[in-house]
Amino acid sequence: MIIKNFDLQKINLVDYNFFLFYGENEGLKEDIINRLFLNSAEIIKRYDENEILEKKDDVISSILNKSFFNKSEIIVISRVSEKILKFIDDIVDKQISEVKIILKSNILAKKSSLRAFFEKEKNLVCVPFYSDEKQTLAKIALSFFKDKSVSISQESINELVDICHGDRKNLENELGKVEIYTNDKKKISIEEIKKLTNIGENFSVSELTDSCLSKNFERTIKILNENYYTIDDCILIIRSLLSKSRRLLSLKSKYDNSKNLDSEISSHKPPIFWKEKKIVKKQVLSWELDEIEKLIININNIEVLIKKNSNNAINIIYDFILNTGKKINN
Repeated sequence: MIIKNFDLQKINLVDYNFFLFYGENEGLKEDIINRLFLNSAEIIKRYDENEILEKKDDVISSILNKSFFNKSEIIVISRVSEKILKFIDDIVDKQISEVKIILKSNILAKKSSLRAFFEKEKNLVCVPFYSDEKQTLAKIALSFFKDKSVSISQESINELVDICHGDRKNLENELGKVEIYTNDKKKISIEEIKKLTNIGENFSVSELTDSCLSKNFERTIKILNENYYTIDDCILIIRSLLSKSRRLLSLKSKYDNSKNLDSEISSHKPPIFWKEKKIVKKQVLSWELDEIEKLIININNIEVLIKKNSNNAINIIYDFILNTGKKINN
């Protein structure tokens, strides 16, 4: 059955064991998981879909043979796709009253068999997580600075919200940077906000990621050759690439259903600036849905790799950008 995220606290969660959380708002998903599920769980296990698929039988056995003395267990499986459906189908009718399984996915098309399965079954809970409204994010940011007793202008709040693309997880990341800086400060200026959050980013970063997602290999090489990127820029590039890839996934999913790309771009939230519409349209037409999903997984993996190998970050990001801009990741 379909439940709106703000209605989850109104139902008796004890009555349900399987949940599908899908959509682009990763921050809100984690907020609800932490607030409504994890605080009361004795055992918490987190997996990626690939881990489950690789040892499916072992995981199922562990769930079915759970110790009587373990009162509650939460299993969160991230980055799920249609492939996880067989795993769910194998255990959905089993007696696992003390185990709750939460599946996390990005955008799922209406034709998704996984989404359809959760929507039609009354004992399963399907929850869409759409982008936060700017007003919601602004309230979160204002509350953060109020709690810290830090004075900040509305203009600075608006700048923070604009770069978060409707995802409170992005906002939390940016506020985390600001929190370190404002340890002993009572006021923060918009110039400081821009510096801390990379709002005033080098235009070439945005141009680089746009060129990469447009699969314009020659232009991508040209941009890389004409700019000197630092180690700090590598994270900025990855975040820009991830943000635009998520937008691309959303648009591609909707376009595959409606077949009206101009309409989807015009109605997209957050709004796409008119100067971007032409290149965004090209990007949507350059990728298949499953390819974008693979790309997002690869981007997340590359960010982890960069953080573990900071001394070689520039080479890692260059190789990844070139491979992505040249051809689809296999």
